[in-house]
Amino acid sequence: MPPSRRRQDGLLARVNFPLYALQMLTSRHVLVAGGGGSSKTGVANGFEIFEITHNGKNFVAEEVIRHETGLSVVMNCATYNDSKRSYLVAGQESYCQLYSVKVSLRDVENCTNIKENKSEHDTEDIKNDLRKRRKSSDKKVETENHNQSRETKLKKRIWFTISPEDSVQTDNAETEPCQRVVRILQNGSVMVTGGTDGHVRIWSFPIMKLLLDIKAHNKELDDIDFSPINDNKLITIAKDGKANIWDYKTGKKVHTLNWNQPQGSKYLYKRCRYGKVDGDNKKCKLFTITNPTGRAGKQKAYLQMWEPESAELLKVASVDESLSALAVRDDGRFVAIGTMFSGSVSIYIAFSLQRVLHIPGAHSMFVTGLEFLPVCSSEQEPTITSKSEAAVISISVDNRICIHSLPYRTTMPIWVAILFIVITLLITFTTCGYLGL
Repeated sequence: MPPSRRRQDGLLARVNFPLYALQMLTSRHVLVAGGGGSSKTGVANGFEIFEITHNGKNFVAEEVIRHETGLSVVMNCATYNDSKRSYLVAGQESYCQLYSVKVSLRDVENCTNIKENKSEHDTEDIKNDLRKRRKSSDKKVETENHNQSRETKLKKRIWFTISPEDSVQTDNAETEPCQRVVRILQNGSVMVTGGTDGHVRIWSFPIMKLLLDIKAHNKELDDIDFSPINDNKLITIAKDGKANIWDYKTGKKVHTLNWNQPQGSKYLYKRCRYGKVDGDNKKCKLFTITNPTGRAGKQKAYLQMWEPESAELLKVASVDESLSALAVRDDGRFVAIGTMFSGSVSIYIAFSLQRVLHIPGAHSMFVTGLEFLPVCSSEQEPTITSKSEAAVISISVDNRICIHSLPYRTTMPIWVAILFIVITLLITFTTCGYLGL
């Protein structure tokens, strides 16, 4: 039986708006986004960046910066980060907003409780904002910082300055146009968007010039993902029940995923993700989650693994309730899913789809996003050292950011197993000799 832990690790942070989008900005920084929409409810719209660390016992999140987006809720986003540049693209109604992200190092004491607005992008404005927004809670933080050692005061922190750049309309539906999903190619040269009009649009990046417009589906898009092995492939899924693999350079459809659905039922794909095979840059697998439509009753949802080259269904794992979120770790070893009704999170071994961790009721509402902490990183961006074999961050419309870690699984060393077998045989032969058998 896989280990089952309620709220393993648990709450990382809580924000004051519903969360819909989640991205790892660096190996140590997570970006969450969402909001209350355009209605005057007092619920903010925007995104926040948190730095994730491990204190030897638990994961800890500390807010770095917050950026509000006015009346536009952020329903989806994607990030691109390399040694030269960092960008964020955010779906805000029918438009895709591009932000440049400038990374710098600052003293920890100068990065406390700063809230960034659209017009605040330089150092002087940030300092002024700090002075204006100082409250009693800030004074308490200052007192605590004052009591820390001089070495801690001089500690540097990565800081992000976010500036809005270009914006393009990515969905042209006649009624309620909305961008539903955006992805950036691994090398940062191409961006793809999908929305309620069923079109998949390929854009140059970061210039965001339209390269190709594909009428891919008859209903709104639910998810898109690029293949990580750089073979010009991407997958799209939509509410028309289809999952199609495309050559994004030519706009031609390569495959349609098909499987034998349980008799008398209909299923819709909900999310799709490519994943490398144990870190191999030349091999990948494709993962999808599917839910029964209508009144599900006792019908199960499924986590599926496909061979992307042949569109062959390889493995299936059943789940007792509808699914809402999917993530694959960057090395392809683990897959995570989030549920719709109970707000639960589970981690699976990718190659076997064996569940190794289940956290029931991780959130009080449905899970809207999952992201694994990266394991493949550079010397410039070291990964977080912890006592976990894998850790996944989850978000929900319950305003909570949680983390769930899989402890290293204990295995018996080979020499211990051999010794155990030898001792067992020795005892068996000795007992047989004593009994004269």
